[in-house]
Amino acid sequence: MSMYKNKKIAIIGISVEGIDAVKYFASIGIHVDCLDRRNEDSLKDTLDVIKNLKNVDSFRFGESYLKNLSSYDIIVRTPGMLLRALELEKAKNSGCQITSMTKLFLDICPASTIGVTGTKGKGTTSTLIASILKEDGKNVYLGGNVGTPLLSRVQEMKSTDWVVLEMSSFQLEDLHKSPHIAVVLRVTQDHLQNTDPNASNFHETRDAYVQAKTQIVRFQKKDDFAIFCKDDKTSASFASFTSGKVLHYGRLTRADSYVRDESTVVLQTENREIDICTLDAIHLRGAHNLENIAAATLAGYVAHVTVDVIIRAVKKFKPLEHRLEFVRKVHGVTYYNDSFSTVPEPTIAALQSFQEPIVLIIGGTDKGSDFTTLGQILMNRSIRGIIVIGAITKKICTVFKKSGYEGSLVTGLATMHEIVNRASTLAQNGDVVLLSPACASFDMFKNYKQRGILFKNEVSLL
Repeated sequence: MSMYKNKKIAIIGISVEGIDAVKYFASIGIHVDCLDRRNEDSLKDTLDVIKNLKNVDSFRFGESYLKNLSSYDIIVRTPGMLLRALELEKAKNSGCQITSMTKLFLDICPASTIGVTGTKGKGTTSTLIASILKEDGKNVYLGGNVGTPLLSRVQEMKSTDWVVLEMSSFQLEDLHKSPHIAVVLRVTQDHLQNTDPNASNFHETRDAYVQAKTQIVRFQKKDDFAIFCKDDKTSASFASFTSGKVLHYGRLTRADSYVRDESTVVLQTENREIDICTLDAIHLRGAHNLENIAAATLAGYVAHVTVDVIIRAVKKFKPLEHRLEFVRKVHGVTYYNDSFSTVPEPTIAALQSFQEPIVLIIGGTDKGSDFTTLGQILMNRSIRGIIVIGAITKKICTVFKKSGYEGSLVTGLATMHEIVNRASTLAQNGDVVLLSPACASFDMFKNYKQRGILFKNEVSLL
């Protein structure tokens, strides 16, 4: 790649995406420097992988990892790096090009691209779209925040291939190219506070968060497609930013694809309405997942997948790990792992997916969320008890009590072993124990994945 020849390049952040960027530059014979604010000892396994690539000239770790950024020609940042960081601004003002793995990928990707964004449901919808395309016999790559990093694989891709990307606000905020098919799910709010000790990125306001999301459609052309949620004002408002063909899906209102009677996904074609699936015929739980299916159905249909193939793929599809995932039924109690829920909205959706009495496990690190609506929802559900964990305990308990909740609030549990065992004593035959924290995990666990895995491990021991 002549554009990188004789350029001094830095990669900021050497987690999964950073490693993939190093692999990409190694594959085209370009040397780079790697910068990370973590200390060298904590990156031992990562460094073993990178050093074998033999294209890293130097490493810089610790608090001074951003020193002298202006000496580079190109800086590749990971999504965890704050775009507005003073050091990056100085480097940019000195003439340095600031880019990202997502920008690099979209600039050179020869395949047709489908991007999915929103606040929650991105992973499920992205994976389902990829499954629909694969069921049709297409060669599909799934990446972004789900699947695997794709930059190092871009050279193997062909124009007949398809790429499905789950795209976070941090991956979108500095893009200047939009995917061929953009899917915008409901947009509430997230990432307004930084809760990850290994990242520095957050949005200062909800408006900034929403603005970042709009990049997914701003650069579309007239032969592109944009799919929005008709029931969500923010998602629907993005239609004013695209030059592509606009389609809508809905759950509360009829649309190009919609949920009828909270039970059936319907696709409207030019000639007729076609039932895609009913809630009792799929592996996913909850009417909110029918909404995700409606969005994925439209994306598949726009990508020229036949209705019969879409129906077949939807019926085969199973929930992703940590997304309202069935764990086990033991002693008449069913356990679900919804650890991916890090804001209140998916926890509300999870609660509304069950008619059975629920023991809810909630809490963790505050992301600046408002729990008022969640507290109100509790009044309309059958709640056996609530276990509140983590640094946010006092805030959640206060909100729930103000909402009128008078049931059991268990606090002070410090380990997942204690949490699961207490939940099992609260639950009765026929109940559901639901881990749906509505919060980040970093005060007690490494991340949401570890939180979910520990939950499943403890449930397996009951």
